[in-house]
Amino acid sequence: MNELETKLARVREALVKHGLGAVRLRGVDWFGWATCGGSNVVLLTTDVGVAEVLITREDAWVLTDAIEAARLEEEEVPPGLKIWSGPWADKAQRESFVETHRNGARVASDRPVLGELPLPVELIHARWSPLPQELERYRVLGRDAAEAMTEVLLAARPEWTGWELAGAGAEALWARGIHPALTLVGEERRLPLHRHATASHEKLGERAMLVFCGRRHGLFANLTRFVYFRQPTPTERHLVADVARVEAAAFDASRPGETLGAVYAAIVKAYAALGHKGAEAYHHQGGSCGYLSRDVVAGPDSSEVLQPHNAVAWNPSLPGAKIEDTVIVGEQGVEILTVDPRWPTVSIEGRARPDLLVR
Repeated sequence: MNELETKLARVREALVKHGLGAVRLRGVDWFGWATCGGSNVVLLTTDVGVAEVLITREDAWVLTDAIEAARLEEEEVPPGLKIWSGPWADKAQRESFVETHRNGARVASDRPVLGELPLPVELIHARWSPLPQELERYRVLGRDAAEAMTEVLLAARPEWTGWELAGAGAEALWARGIHPALTLVGEERRLPLHRHATASHEKLGERAMLVFCGRRHGLFANLTRFVYFRQPTPTERHLVADVARVEAAAFDASRPGETLGAVYAAIVKAYAALGHKGAEAYHHQGGSCGYLSRDVVAGPDSSEVLQPHNAVAWNPSLPGAKIEDTVIVGEQGVEILTVDPRWPTVSIEGRARPDLLVR
């Protein structure tokens, strides 16, 4: 079976198992999954786009309106999914269509309303465990996002503002067909003060942090890098090395079948062992990802289980230091996706990890 056929089969297995008549997938994340990389996004910041996917035991459609139907069919929807469209001002027609095709059984949805049920957990696990075709799209996205990051930080100048760096980052992502869902910038003064430093009018100064969450084909590549326009101090080097060692502990704990809570516990233990007890309280440490920048942000009570080939992005941080890449979890270790061979690296626990770009 091809990718779409495999996904439709998994949904229909869940329909039969749970006595459901249909599944409605409304979110940007689930639309990307169900359409094998298609997009229902017009407004970049939306969680629910301009179309949804309806899957029954016998058929499958993309439901939209007359504004979007032709473009979606031509550009976003794979063969095998039909297009149904109704007037944009008459949403009742869509609901009537769903009512006709659910065969009197309950409907489940990623965003349930009006008596709909949540999605069965096996469908959530299916999304967290990408197919080979999805993994290949993810690998290409990871390389492209990392190349965009390198391109921007090789061009950056100390006199740029945070806004200018964020804008250059967004331009580099858009040039590769990647939605710049997030471009954080920490300038020299603000970098040690704020772990989530949104871009500002301040000059970059002697060092800066740039963070990307880039989306393409529904998948997210998350990564963080630093540029220095001077030599780093010994203290700065020490902090950079420590966050990389915390990340290494997270990587070692990330295996299919392990809970996100267990990985979080490994992170907490690593901070303490390195003399930074309690550092986890000042920033979330990342978690699982894929069709969202974070499917689940890990915490001490996170019981969600990592699936085969689950994507994760851990981001340990200390004042003025942070590390982050998007990786795939496997039985033999992690595969790092967001890699550009031009970027300087340092070996941490046998893995090449991003160093500071000193210019």
